[in-house]
Amino acid sequence: MIKKKNFVIKIRMIAIAVATLSFASAIADNVLTSTSDQTVSGQTYSSTTTDQSAVKVTAGTLTITKCKITNSANASSTDNASFYGTNAVMLCYGAKTTPVISSSNNYVSGTGRGANGIFAYGTGVITTSNDTIVQTGGNARAIMASGGGTITVNNDVASTTDASSSMIATDRGGGTITVNGGSYTANGQNSAGIYSTGAITANDATFLSNGGEIYVIEGSNSITANNCSGTSKYNKWGILMYQSFSGDATGSTGTMTITGGSLNYSGTKGGLFYNTNATAKIYLNGVTITNACDTLVRSLKGGWGNNATASYGGTTYITASGQTMEGMMYADANSKQYITLSNSTAYTNAKINPGNVASLVTLTIDDSSTLSLASDCYINGAITFATAPSTSTTIPNISGNGHCIYYTSSTNSALGGGTFKLTNGGYLCPAGSGVTSVLTGDQAAKVEIFNISGQKVYSDANGTTSTTENQEILNNLDVANGLYIVRAIAGNSIVTTKMIKK
Repeated sequence: MIKKKNFVIKIRMIAIAVATLSFASAIADNVLTSTSDQTVSGQTYSSTTTDQSAVKVTAGTLTITKCKITNSANASSTDNASFYGTNAVMLCYGAKTTPVISSSNNYVSGTGRGANGIFAYGTGVITTSNDTIVQTGGNARAIMASGGGTITVNNDVASTTDASSSMIATDRGGGTITVNGGSYTANGQNSAGIYSTGAITANDATFLSNGGEIYVIEGSNSITANNCSGTSKYNKWGILMYQSFSGDATGSTGTMTITGGSLNYSGTKGGLFYNTNATAKIYLNGVTITNACDTLVRSLKGGWGNNATASYGGTTYITASGQTMEGMMYADANSKQYITLSNSTAYTNAKINPGNVASLVTLTIDDSSTLSLASDCYINGAITFATAPSTSTTIPNISGNGHCIYYTSSTNSALGGGTFKLTNGGYLCPAGSGVTSVLTGDQAAKVEIFNISGQKVYSDANGTTSTTENQEILNNLDVANGLYIVRAIAGNSIVTTKMIKK
């Protein structure tokens, strides 16, 4: 009898344990699936089940306020999580109808992999206001749209922790997102402030990325930032425009428009703007720029993913209006740059196409804008002035600082092959001219040697113009083999020659 009694007790204990587990599971998976108009407030919704959203709206309008909404499950596919919003914490998903979520003063958190925070897909429309969004899982963006979804963000505070978790993002099929105010911090590797495969506009918002770019555009899409503060502490590049050929974004012409506010890139690699495999249209209008890198814009041929041997370079149009900026404009032999300076733009410490490597570079400058050189520059396309320069006077708004701008005669017939003085020493002159009329023989001069990136590797205030001596100096320098630019300066006269270290 004792054994039988113990057996019964054990059976009862197991039954209680199962019931307790079932009750706990029911509490953990308290989800809201809405298909009609309704309003909820002060509730807690959570999901621990793979590919299940804590809140999902497929029809009608859900007004949700002051709720705690969480998802701790991992997505079965991070691609499906990004493309369609499966496993999102809060999802508005529409095909034929127009479901709507009006979210305000909620706490939204995803701890699972692929548990994107607030997600609109298809015809889904979301307005999120004063929400707090905390994402700690990988591949878990804070606010995201794909397949044409629409989101308006008003003064949210959001952060992500793990890798590939950008703050404001779109994916395959694109979407439209407008951000008004708020603060957005990405801490994980390859996590940008904004990642656009659609149309994203931000106004008066703050973006900080500790492990990724300020902004990214993939394919023929756009980012417009008005009076925003953008900071990247990612030591690779500050802003990326590219085509990955992955199929996530069609086309190759991206448009970046930044007006007012600030850009701060603390890295020293790549450049503030980096363009590969794409046509990048960059419009800068009175932005405060802090750039620790010596390069402002870098345009390169580059592969991505399975297309490492892609044949495309980067074609970059940069139009500056009322802008203060400095640094190198570099393009490789497969890439092009079209530079326009207008409306009192001041471009200082300029190094444009150093070494004459680029496939094509053009320059357009109006009378109100100024250009100050930090190295010899090469314009192998058209150079356009609002007022044509004269060989009898100095070009007033270009300061040579002892450097020259070399232009290609065949693409600049209006200049007539002439040589024009720049303020503070230096010339605008035809490529190959060398400006050699004053320097002859072994006349004493200041000699400087630069690599093709425009970096000075040697300087001697008491050198000579002797080609043999300068070649010997280059050969003895502790620098890599390759092409170098040797410049000899005597007074206002300059001789520039190319030399190769073998």
